[in-house]
Amino acid sequence: MQTPTPVWMRRTLFAAGIYNILWGAWAVLFPNAQFEWLGMPVPNYPQFWQCIGMIVGVYGLGYAIAGTDPVRHWPVVLVGFLGKIFGPLGMVQALWTGALPWGFAVNCVFNDLVWWIPFALILRHAWHQYLADAGPPLPSETEALARAQTQTGRSLSELSFEKPVLLVFLRHAGCTFCREALSDLARDRARIEAAGSQIALIHMGDPDAFAAFAAGYGLDALPAVSDPDRVLYRALGLRRGSLRQIFGWHVWVRGAQAFFSGHGIGALQGDGTQMPGAFLIRNGKVAARYLHRSAADRPDYPELCEIPSAP
Repeated sequence: MQTPTPVWMRRTLFAAGIYNILWGAWAVLFPNAQFEWLGMPVPNYPQFWQCIGMIVGVYGLGYAIAGTDPVRHWPVVLVGFLGKIFGPLGMVQALWTGALPWGFAVNCVFNDLVWWIPFALILRHAWHQYLADAGPPLPSETEALARAQTQTGRSLSELSFEKPVLLVFLRHAGCTFCREALSDLARDRARIEAAGSQIALIHMGDPDAFAAFAAGYGLDALPAVSDPDRVLYRALGLRRGSLRQIFGWHVWVRGAQAFFSGHGIGALQGDGTQMPGAFLIRNGKVAARYLHRSAADRPDYPELCEIPSAP
């Protein structure tokens, strides 16, 4: 569930916008003033300093716009935050080598350092709102299964009244774990179908492109549902993953194992933070479910279908 953006975040961005515009205007109109106050040689080309003032002023306009909706305009805040991190790093190097006097560092204090904490908190709030994944009201699980149409025009619910359906929700097709999952399904398909269940795939890509992709694993004839808006994902409780779930050290280790096992990677197709999952559907209802704790989890699909382990 999303939470309202605190008023102080909007006010902070408006204040940053006003400050940047004023500082930029001062640098453009009086390019030599700061150098004279610090007893430094006046630049031979004041236009360079005026150009910096222009850039800072333009950032101010961006901050003011971001203040209208910090969550929606988080990329503006992120770019500004990175500039406020890298700028002081360059200043430290200049002060250390004596290229600039210490008095010049006052620019970093007011232009960069004082904004670190509020900008970081704004970005943290925007990330939490992204994970909350709020939107229009979602259908119930049974309604979502009844509405989800496969490429043949039949619903997942309808299929599940004929025989149980192992519903596998995939991450984007470029993900090495998605490719590993398809390889596992191709390996276990005969056992799953012999035990009386059928496999259906849920993805976020273009139906034709996905069919061609699945054909590489011999799975193109399976029922499949394209869910680019992630309605079915969310209705069955699959959310976007946290940084730990998507980029944790275990995920990197497993990703390397999957990659060097021949599963490879590809272009991002769909929401790269979407978590996968697997469900067993009987008579239009969820009979069993596997919710990934991380993107690197590797479900035992036959076990989910209540198939005894192979000897």
